[in-house]
Amino acid sequence: MTSAKQFATATFIGLSSLCAAGAVSAQSSLTITPMAEGLEAPWGIAPMPGGGLLVTEKAGRLIYQKDGARHEVSGLPEVAVVGQGGLLDITLAEDFAQSRLLFLTYAKPQEGGGAGTALASARLSEDARSLETLTELFAMKPGSNGGQHFGSRVVEAPDGTLLVTIGERGDRPAAQDRSTHNGSIIRVNRDGSIPDDNPFLDMPDVLPEIWSYGHRNPQGAGLDLEGRLWVSEHGAKGGDEVNRITKGANYGWPVISYGEHYSGAKIGEGSEKEGMEQPEFYWEPSIAPAGLMVYYGAQFPEWKGDIFVGSLKFDYIARLSGDPLEEVQQIKTEETARVRDVVEGPEGGIWFISETKGTVYRITP
Repeated sequence: MTSAKQFATATFIGLSSLCAAGAVSAQSSLTITPMAEGLEAPWGIAPMPGGGLLVTEKAGRLIYQKDGARHEVSGLPEVAVVGQGGLLDITLAEDFAQSRLLFLTYAKPQEGGGAGTALASARLSEDARSLETLTELFAMKPGSNGGQHFGSRVVEAPDGTLLVTIGERGDRPAAQDRSTHNGSIIRVNRDGSIPDDNPFLDMPDVLPEIWSYGHRNPQGAGLDLEGRLWVSEHGAKGGDEVNRITKGANYGWPVISYGEHYSGAKIGEGSEKEGMEQPEFYWEPSIAPAGLMVYYGAQFPEWKGDIFVGSLKFDYIARLSGDPLEEVQQIKTEETARVRDVVEGPEGGIWFISETKGTVYRITP
């Protein structure tokens, strides 16, 4: 077990003041350009090589836009639009330029009621008007009638496997129960099969897709320069986390946390326990972290390797850097209102969704 590397204290206003001088000077050199406007509850973005953009809307629409023209893409899976669930993340395959393959996460309706986080692959048609060969790769067990904590981001690892984040669906103890997918990160192959090096294969009463567990609601995920997975997770009242994910590890929810319940009651057993991982960084109070991206440095070489996390609650993009990890800048402008997703575009720009403004923006120097 490692100790928490760094955290932002409850004096959020003080932190803002500390960052303000540097933030203002840095942001004055940024250009923030709207790339797609008039969207309804946009959730995930995928800038495309060669231009164009795909963006999901939670109500169950996939939008394609290029050169000012826009249309809805057909051929989506059936989506349950309930609470925080709907059509969620989108990620282009690493070989998208050749294969036109993409991956979607969504809330899938389940027999007998309820819904669960699911993953599908599809090929985008040459005219970008429809999805072809739609294939369900994974659906969580057992699902839930509740409408909260679906996760969910999908990342393609360097070995071609897919990593999907899943919230505990509001069932806190289930995050420690590996006979369910609640509160886990799962790992499958591109065809939906289970990799033979997953950590819990052939263990009784443990679902073999599980890569890590003990998560509350991870809504951001990205790979660092070494190909390692990082996620941002919602805490309860305080204790939002940034975690570096290790194969087979237990991230502690709801046994340990740096937050408390919304009632003010204590969570679990405290903030540390043997055999449970510590966050690399946490926020107190909560910022409601959403999309996470590790920047590769094409247009902002000074930010290479830094982590960017969107805040839904305080309307900014956090830039985290260093070892121990710390929040070194808040990119906070009129455009950063409820930042749902943050990704790096193929040209090295930083693309983000403002859910409040229904707009996808791009940051460039």
